[in-house]
Amino acid sequence: MSPVEIKAYDGKMRETDVADVKTILRLIQSIPSPKAEPFKLWLVEVGNDRINESQDPKLAIDRAMISYRKLGYSEEWINARLQSIQFRKELTDERKRSGIEAGLGVAILTNTMNKEWAGKTIKDYKNLKGLKKENLRNNMTSLELALNILAETSTTELSKFINLKNLKENKDVARRGGKISGDARKNIEAQIGHSVISSKNAKNLRLNK
Repeated sequence: MSPVEIKAYDGKMRETDVADVKTILRLIQSIPSPKAEPFKLWLVEVGNDRINESQDPKLAIDRAMISYRKLGYSEEWINARLQSIQFRKELTDERKRSGIEAGLGVAILTNTMNKEWAGKTIKDYKNLKGLKKENLRNNMTSLELALNILAETSTTELSKFINLKNLKENKDVARRGGKISGDARKNIEAQIGHSVISSKNAKNLRLNK
């Protein structure tokens, strides 16, 4: 925990101890009080669920589907979102094979691919939808998700046939994969007469909220 200046009820800035989620959960585990027991039991349940999901990934998919339904997304959107999760994993695995692990390298490649297919960087795309830390894909329309999937699958397939050695070569493949989807986007827009890159976010997409 570390002190951070936060505005108090009286309007003055006062130093207050703050912590991230991981630290707070560890603190809860250490509290010797009956009032903390419900939280401890919840942590045990969540941990058990994650262990089961690591052994049977389908359970994670089922959990995600239930969560999205509770949030009010349509079945069409949920199917597209779950597909995007699977194809994203395949791309991530392919990048690991070529030596690109999670971190700055992945962020650069994702931004490069996104700029090619959507015509926007991740930051600009989020700004369009009024997002800050929210997951961009959870705020895409079904068509945006489909085009994002096309960009990722194209990039994955191109990468499989090339012995990529460094970030520069991966970036070139990300650009080429994104362009395939970008060309498809432009063809669709020419037919429908407007952009498919939408300012709609999760609030507009949910049916029941």
